[in-house]
Amino acid sequence: MRIRIIGAGVMGRGIAQWAATAGHDVELCDARPESVDDALAFIRDMLRRAVDKRRLTDDEARAAERRIVAVDPPTSDGEKVDLVIEAVREDLETKTELFRRLERTMPAGTVFATNTSSLPVTRIAAGLTDPSRLVGLHFFNPVPLMRIVEVVPGALTRPDIPPRLADLVRATGHKAVVVADTPGFLINHAGRGLVTEALALLEESVSDAVGIDRIARDVLGLRMGPFELMDLTGLDVTSAVIDSIWQGFQHSERLRPSYLTPNRVVAGLHGRKTGRGFHPYTDGRAVIPAEPPVTGDARRPVRVAGDGPDADLLRRALAGQGADLRTGPGQIPPEAVVLVPTWGTTVADAVEREGLPAQRTFGVDPLSVTTGRRVLAVTPAAERQAIRHARAVLAGGDRGEGGDPRSVSVVCDTAGSVAQRLLASITSVAASIAEQGIATPDAIDTAVVAGLGYPVGPLEWGDRIGPSHLLTLQRRLYATTGDPRYRPTRWLTERAQLALPLTRPAVAPGDLV
Repeated sequence: MRIRIIGAGVMGRGIAQWAATAGHDVELCDARPESVDDALAFIRDMLRRAVDKRRLTDDEARAAERRIVAVDPPTSDGEKVDLVIEAVREDLETKTELFRRLERTMPAGTVFATNTSSLPVTRIAAGLTDPSRLVGLHFFNPVPLMRIVEVVPGALTRPDIPPRLADLVRATGHKAVVVADTPGFLINHAGRGLVTEALALLEESVSDAVGIDRIARDVLGLRMGPFELMDLTGLDVTSAVIDSIWQGFQHSERLRPSYLTPNRVVAGLHGRKTGRGFHPYTDGRAVIPAEPPVTGDARRPVRVAGDGPDADLLRRALAGQGADLRTGPGQIPPEAVVLVPTWGTTVADAVEREGLPAQRTFGVDPLSVTTGRRVLAVTPAAERQAIRHARAVLAGGDRGEGGDPRSVSVVCDTAGSVAQRLLASITSVAASIAEQGIATPDAIDTAVVAGLGYPVGPLEWGDRIGPSHLLTLQRRLYATTGDPRYRPTRWLTERAQLALPLTRPAVAPGDLV
């Protein structure tokens, strides 16, 4: 296949390298011919590095280099071009005008693809004489390493084009997902679940950015915490994406932005690139304070309040590490700390409902019990020394997964605690995407794992928790807070009620009879 790539910037040169390495003939062009020269030199260097890392042989690299040729001007005659991929600046009029000019020089059978990340494909296509030939082909940077591409048909795109391009992408070793032409497409939309909820937790002073990042990594297993991620991407970019998707979905509460971001953007607290963000940076590295030492008495008597699987799990974990666990009927010893596993509820609610001693009763997130970091929730009534003892009991002197000492994060009491709220938001946004028919469950999970680096797809993650258990969490969050962002989706509610997995696809209306 002969592919013309217009735009020799970061994305264009990455797409050119990807296509040439896969064996396609590439025409690379730009409004500034000198940019093409720079891009060709860059691609040569990247191919040499791939050889050094043994990702390519020397012959493969040289062959890929020979397949790329410079073309000028970008809209010159393309009689043999099968596919044009546009990677110019993110401006509707610029892209539309480029495709209008290409219509005059390219054969009718040439497919047009835009690499837009934020503009509606349908709006770009609307300016063409034949909008049916245009499709979105959204790559991620760096293109050769980010092995996921969103194929986005517009409202009038010919139905044969998306599967053809998806097959083309998959033949190169990248994953392809077909996504509806909606704000943020799939990956950027799905990623809002984590960052918007993290910002909400920060707004409420449940924990600081460092604490939330530690819990996201160590309890949920994410590669990066949400604030590390926003600092890496740049808060100016992240904030704009959050606002754009929220506005595109008509101010959906599930995607609601934070009041924290506008002032931070104006102040230049963009993250790593400005030296300060949610974390300070020195020589490009985040300066993270050490965790406070454990200073309480790990041998303090402890009572686990409540019944059910979460309470039983915590009792077994504490017994296994040799804690002085007090069970059975009778009054709670005055020197004991009380631990309550909370699922979508608060410690304060348990204190009131069960008559527990407020000064020494604490919450424990069940999601954290078997990880290398446990999460302790404290109320305003808690005594300072009792907090230290409870933290020491949870730390326990044993070792977490991988042989590392077990850590304990202390957070303020909130419905669901940190990890539960992050997970609830991640799965809720994904379920909403599935419910709206933006992508199939399999595509959602595939794209999120490949594009966002989550340990598992959000819908499969919900299945591991259990749809019914997850529905209980979201209902409790909604009931406790009254915030519509926590309202359970129909996708989750129906599947929990019918004992179906979240990954079960919807039935298309046309297939009902």
